[in-house]
Amino acid sequence: MTYLKNYSRFLLAALLSVAAFALPAQAAPRKEFNIAWSIYVGWMPWPYADQAGIVKKWSDKYGLKIHVTQINDYVESINQYTAGKFDGVTVTNMDALTIPAAGGIDTTALIVGDYSNGNDGIILKNKKQLADIKGQKVALVQFSVSHYLLARGLAGVGLSEKDITTVNTSDADIVSAYKAKDTTALVTWNPQLSEIKAEPSATLVFDSSKIPGEIIDTLAVNTQTLKGNPNLGKALVGIWYDTLKLMQDQGAPGKAAREAMAKLSGASVASFEGQVKTTKLFYTPAEAAAFTDDAKLVKTMDLVRSFSFDHGLLGEGVANKDVVGIAFPGGATLGNPKNIKLRFDSTYMKLAADGKL
Repeated sequence: MTYLKNYSRFLLAALLSVAAFALPAQAAPRKEFNIAWSIYVGWMPWPYADQAGIVKKWSDKYGLKIHVTQINDYVESINQYTAGKFDGVTVTNMDALTIPAAGGIDTTALIVGDYSNGNDGIILKNKKQLADIKGQKVALVQFSVSHYLLARGLAGVGLSEKDITTVNTSDADIVSAYKAKDTTALVTWNPQLSEIKAEPSATLVFDSSKIPGEIIDTLAVNTQTLKGNPNLGKALVGIWYDTLKLMQDQGAPGKAAREAMAKLSGASVASFEGQVKTTKLFYTPAEAAAFTDDAKLVKTMDLVRSFSFDHGLLGEGVANKDVVGIAFPGGATLGNPKNIKLRFDSTYMKLAADGKL
């Protein structure tokens, strides 16, 4: 699926007109919820949990119905969440800020699942060093974490975005785009990254292991929905950690789970396990909560919001990066404290860590 260039500016107006009407209904106590996911190694536990009955187990515990739905295009999944079609979505920290939060949808990072530790990368065709990217057209999901990774990489070799040209390319199309003659550089994430790296002409010249802890993968939910339905938060966190426990099991059940996740992602088992190695998964809720509570997260989000403001992703005519407020555990905030639209909340992860779900 493809989408218009500069989606964060051109699509949000239409999406938010729908969302404005959807929010009041979401605030009321409900029994049925919809969660969207897209293919990425750190999010494959969600479809597996659905397939294996783990979603049903925790839904039944709290008298809920939770539907877990795949959206083939990552950005489209966030757009649909922003429009109120889903109650939650698998999304990175930056994209949660620049699409729903910047568009006025109060969003909570309920589960901080992992950070990319090599799962996102810059590839050059028939070149060996990142500095060789100068003057090239670079295919990527524009204004996504791929764009952020590119900017961070360029700065490290004394270049800027003025030295390259970005070409907006859907994550669903990035593999085929590499095969085109005129594509000489791209930025993407796994499993697409692994597939492209296998090409004889491809060289990985920079990846997210060089900026650990900055590209964070979450399950984010509508804040008003969560406040009105705390059992949804408990159920989702229960599903997640039940599935991760099984995922790291070294016996036959764990092997079967990993094989199923690989198949669901369209990857071989070897490729999937390789992707897991370049993902810093927080297998326990205590570990995830500690990362979320760490003051380093505030510094990371300051970098992210600075990039977002510089690229016009916080809204048209915005005067500075403080327009969107971001809240963290312990009361720390960035930006406008009267306009908090993105929240990192360790509450439910700590309930799981304490055995109180």
